[in-house]
Amino acid sequence: MKKRTFEYAFLIFTSVVGIFLLPFLIVKRSFKDWLIVYLVSVIGNSLFDRYFVSKGFLQYKIRPFKKKLAIHAPFNYIHYPVMLLYYNQVTLNSKLPAMLLKLLPFVIPQVILETIAAKKTKLITWRKGWSWYHSFVSMSLKLFLCRLIIGFVRIINNRAVATKDS
Repeated sequence: MKKRTFEYAFLIFTSVVGIFLLPFLIVKRSFKDWLIVYLVSVIGNSLFDRYFVSKGFLQYKIRPFKKKLAIHAPFNYIHYPVMLLYYNQVTLNSKLPAMLLKLLPFVIPQVILETIAAKKTKLITWRKGWSWYHSFVSMSLKLFLCRLIIGFVRIINNRAVATKDS
């Protein structure tokens, strides 16, 4: 029972910290830009997570809204979007090689935490051969793909603003 209490306390603590950090991340630049980043991250990660859960690679035994959602809501709606917002801010003016290199400080700690959670708790269960490197690759691809989508949206937005000014 103590282990379950720790797991729930950990989820609540990390979710509260993420919710607390969110407003500070969004007001740093254009609210619209960061809102788009947040929405892209929520939609993208939720789709990926639903796919991996539905195929049986991942399972979340301890999660909020257990009867309504098979996915891990705090991670999909708070933790991952906060991580993506930070990653987008760090790579705002970066070129492609720097964007790839800057993935590591975000992905490595997350994968370490996930690996510990998979081995020591019931927060996440890896199945069908899933391991830390699958998490590393999928997290890196999701972060980078979302960053490319946001970069594409910014390019389109800048062109639209430039055409209006002409």
